[in-house]
This record gives sequence, structure tokens and C-alpha cells, in this order.
Amino acid sequence: MDGTPNISSLPKTRSLTITKLKSLGIKTYFDLLNYFPSRYENYSTNAKINLAQPGEMVTLTGIVTDSKFQITRSGLKMQVFKINDGTGEIQVTFYNQPYLLRLFRKGMAISFAGTVDRYSNKLIFVPKEYEIGKPEKHTGRIVPIYPEKKGLSSKTIREKVFAALNNLPREFMPEAIIISNNLIKEEEAYKNIHFPDSREMIENARRRLAFDELFTIQLSSALIKKNWGREKIGQPLLTAGTADSIKTFIDNLPFKLTNAQSTVWQQILKDLLKDKPMNRFLQGEVGSGKTVVAALACYLAYLNGYQSLFMAPTEILANQHFKTLQSLFGKTTVKVGIVTGSIKEADRADIVVGTHALINKKFKMHKIGLVVVDEQHRFGVTQRSELKNKGINAHLLTMTATPIPRTVALTIYGELDFSVIDEMPKGRKPVKTFFVKKEKRLPCYRWINQQVDKLASQVFIVCPLIEESEVETMKSVRAAKKEFENLKLVFPKLNLGLLHGKLKAKEKDQIMNRFRQRELDILVSTSVVEVGIDIPQATIMIIEGAERFGLAQLHQLRGRVGRSDKLSYCFLFSESESGDVIARLNFFAKTNDGNKLAEEDLKNRGPGEIFGKKQHGYTDLKIASFSDYELIEKTKNAAGYFLENNDINKFPDLNSRLERYQIEEISQD
Repeated sequence: MDGTPNISSLPKTRSLTITKLKSLGIKTYFDLLNYFPSRYENYSTNAKINLAQPGEMVTLTGIVTDSKFQITRSGLKMQVFKINDGTGEIQVTFYNQPYLLRLFRKGMAISFAGTVDRYSNKLIFVPKEYEIGKPEKHTGRIVPIYPEKKGLSSKTIREKVFAALNNLPREFMPEAIIISNNLIKEEEAYKNIHFPDSREMIENARRRLAFDELFTIQLSSALIKKNWGREKIGQPLLTAGTADSIKTFIDNLPFKLTNAQSTVWQQILKDLLKDKPMNRFLQGEVGSGKTVVAALACYLAYLNGYQSLFMAPTEILANQHFKTLQSLFGKTTVKVGIVTGSIKEADRADIVVGTHALINKKFKMHKIGLVVVDEQHRFGVTQRSELKNKGINAHLLTMTATPIPRTVALTIYGELDFSVIDEMPKGRKPVKTFFVKKEKRLPCYRWINQQVDKLASQVFIVCPLIEESEVETMKSVRAAKKEFENLKLVFPKLNLGLLHGKLKAKEKDQIMNRFRQRELDILVSTSVVEVGIDIPQATIMIIEGAERFGLAQLHQLRGRVGRSDKLSYCFLFSESESGDVIARLNFFAKTNDGNKLAEEDLKNRGPGEIFGKKQHGYTDLKIASFSDYELIEKTKNAAGYFLENNDINKFPDLNSRLERYQIEEISQD
């Protein structure tokens, strides 16, 4: 990769250290160079012992004149050394590191970085780093501090990175882009991100390497979009003879399309009538009506003699879509089928609903014209090629209810055309949300009992864990199984069900059907209900351990209620008394705008909180930030400029970088 050697060739490195590095995903020198410091310590002041002052953070270099072992009254084992630099002598003390008595021998020159202190009316030195000989990589400079994982110390990582700097990757960025964006050379950036000459150079290095990362993503997306634009549909869809049927279908819906739904449908329709395949990403709040718009696209495909695949990430959501589509097409001749691990009802179906296994299994597809993918954001690059390998060059519509800041969406989904349904159906009331203090838990339970008794309300109670954790810091977090037993005592007259990810698909379906048919009053669950569950009569959501979820995920869970014209409620329970936690949950309670919540998550907790478990490789940025709107815009413009003025095949080093993101078919041949 990028001409850099395999990590196994690192000099003076034990096989155990190589194994630990590989467990961090570090397989080449290039990977190691992209393992960036989390912070820095400034040991760049090289002081003389006679001029050292208490409180100073400095580097002292001298000769070891004495060493001894001591035990304090409290039993601490001390390794005490004296060093002399010709201007004076000072005591350097370590604790519980007996091997240093063998390592530091009398007469040896050693550099120590740390803090000068005063003890019993004399100066002593409290060391943080050391190295034998003159200052080089651990002392006498601004020193990088790395995330310590898999048993690797920051000092070990620093030594290995220092060695890797002898094999820096070749410059891959076109000179015109470097100059126009006022960037430093990449070689200089790697040297200064790890072993900086100044604080200013850290920022210059960070900006250049962040630019590299975002530029590569933007260029990857632009290349995919360009190549997709060259592909042709076997036979474009036509509206001739179908317009009246589509209008009738829309008129017969039990509700009127919102203005946003109508706008997005026109965008999709325009795509479907072209001779190249649609690649559109549709984002809409929970309950905004994305499925109906997707159903219209499926209907147009049907009227033109094509099948549609409708893929979902879980069997629960697949079943939900199956029932919704059956209801929508109930007055037409469209046949809706389903294929999951436990159900296969798809013979001669016009629309087949299922998990993404639809494209992996030996499923007979006679004429696929449209693929709809719900909540599987990474589908567009990899699984799409599997469809193509089966001779299918279909239109693609990817949907999500996850609120995604526009800057993130335009960066990581740059290869897709972007649509947003930003309007809720008429009659929907905002969900009233409350943070419930511990002492208010029982009164809240009594109120819920009354709501179920008087209004036949149904309740979701979501827990962050399936079973209680043995981890000390997690013992106060309520788990679904234990909470289910507790709540049967709290609500003795109500019917409760338990749903979690370890249940078999058939059991999950049975429980959801019982809840849907009102046989259960309360469903105790894990966040498996986060996406796609549609129970209009459910009007109360309790989220246990609410501090364990990101704001975007809380918003997804809250979206399970408020799906009818009835007033709905969401209660946030937490055992935490942290001021930050309470402020964050109160902010959520006052905010119903999913995009604002996603922006807050992005600002405070990173993109992982927006996407949950990694649904997209680009959320794992190493040095860039999705909050850096200005740099995102610059890299987007730079990628566009490059493609307009260059042939990617003439830049082999740039092509090599693109391979990091596993982008397929980037050649312009």
C-alpha cells in the first residue's frame, strides 16, 4: 500500500509487538504513520540543573552518578538516581520500576523529561519520560502521546513511528491543489504530526492530512458517480399509459401526500425516466412517509413490467415493510412477496421484500428494474456490484430515517443524489418528552397504568442491555430481562412481552404480532425496536438508561410513538446524577428536530453516535472532522477541479490511496 513496507519488517521489534500492532489494524508502515497522537506534551525546554526552577516542565540531560533502591514507610518501592550535568546535581525518583536499576548505570548519559519540584528544602525531579543519551524522540521536544491500546504503551508506539518515518509515502496530491489550498507537503505533514517542530506546525500538519482524508473520500464518490453516469438501463421506464394509473393510486391513498413527499416523488420520477440508473439517497424523519414514496417507484416499475426488490436490515423491519406494502397495494393487482430466513412467499411476486440476503442467496429474479434499500447505508458500493454481476443494472433508492447533518451526507454519500422529506404528515402531534428524575419513577408508572386503563394506550419500554452487566460501572444500567420481571410486579394487571436480539426470528415475529394485535399492553425491549417498527396505537415510550444512547438514537427510539393523531409521550429514565447527563437529556426533551440533534451529536460525540454501530466505513475518520464544514467544502471543490482537468489513470499514487476505501471501478477506461 503506497509503496510502504509490511509492519513485520520494523527494525528491533519483537514478534509480540508486531502482533499487537496488527490487532490494531496496523499492517503496514503507512497504517502506522496514520495512527495519530491524541495529544502532546511540551518537553522542548532543555534546562541546566543549576537554573532549574520548581514547577517548570523541562528536559534535563546528565550523567548518572548514583543509584539506589528505597522503600517508603507506606511500602512504595522507589528507584532513586542522581544525575549531574556539570552545573549541578539533582535527584530523579521512579516508583515500582526496579528494572531501571539495571538499565541506568553509573557514568551513563541520560535525558529526562518531567517537572522540577521541591522536597525537604531541596530540588528534585519528577520524570515522565526518559531516553538514554541525548534528547531525540522522547525528550527535549514536543512529544506525541498516543492512544494506548492492546497493551502498547505510548512510548513503544512513538519508537515505532519514529522508525517508520524513514519510509514516508510518496506525495500523491497534484501540485496545483497543494498550492491553491496553501497546504504543506505530505512528507512534512507526517513528520510534524508525530514529531512537531512547533505548535503551529502541528496545526499545519493536521490540516494537510485532514485535507488528504476528505479529498480522497470526495474523489472516490465523484468517480463512482461519474462511472454510474455512463451505465445504461436495458429499457428506460415510461410514463406513457401509466400516468393515469399512478394518479389513481395516489388519489386512492387513505391520506394526502405532503408537499415534501410530492417534491421528492417528482425527483425520483425524473430519475426513473432517464436511460441511466438512478442512485438516490432519501433521508426523512421517522414517520415522514418515505415508504409511500418508495412504493410509488415500485408501482411505476410494475406498470412497465419490472420487478422491485425492497431490502431491509432485519427480519422485523422486512415484515413491517411487507405488511405496509400489502396494505398500500391492496386495491391493485400488484403482488407483494417476502423472503427472509423463516418465510419464503415470493412466487411470481412483483415486489419482493426481504433482507439483503436476497441478492446473496439463489433467489430467482426474472426482471429486476428497481432496488429499494432501507437503513443499509453502505449498500451502494459493495452489494450493488453483486447485483451487477447477476446481470442487473437496476435503479437504486437508498432510504434512511437517521437524521444526518447535510455536511456529513454530502461527504460520505457524495456519489448519490440526495433528497430529503422534511415535512411530517398533517395531524401528527410532536411527542411530548420528559426527563424523569429517580424520585419521580413510581409516580410515572402510576400515570402510565392510568393511561393504559382509560385510553387503552400501548407502551414501549426500552433498555440498553439484554442481561445485567458484571462490569462495575454498568451495574446500575437496567437490563431488559431483569426489568421485564420487575415490571410484571409494577403492572400486575397488564400484559407484558419481552423482545430482544437473542430471540429467534419466529419468536420475535410472534411477540410483535401480539403487540400489534393489542394482546400486549407493554413491550419491554432492547433497541432492536429502534428502526422501522410501526405500531400506531403505541403512544408511550420509556427509555431506560437514556444516557447510554446518542441523541440521534434517542430520536429514533422516540419515533416509535407519535405515529397517529393521538398525543404521545416519551420518558427518559436515568440513574445518573451527572450535571452533563441531565443537561444533555433536557436538551433532547426540548428538541424535536432530528437534524438539530444529529448536529449536536456530531459536535459533542462524533459521527459514531449518528450512525450507531458502523454502518459506513467513512464514519471512522482518523484525523479529519465532519464538523469542519470549511475544509469539507474545499476538498469537494478540489475533487471536482481535479476530475475536470485530469485523467485519474495518470496519477498512480492517487489511485493507490483510493484503494484504502475499497472503491470499485474507479478507472475511467
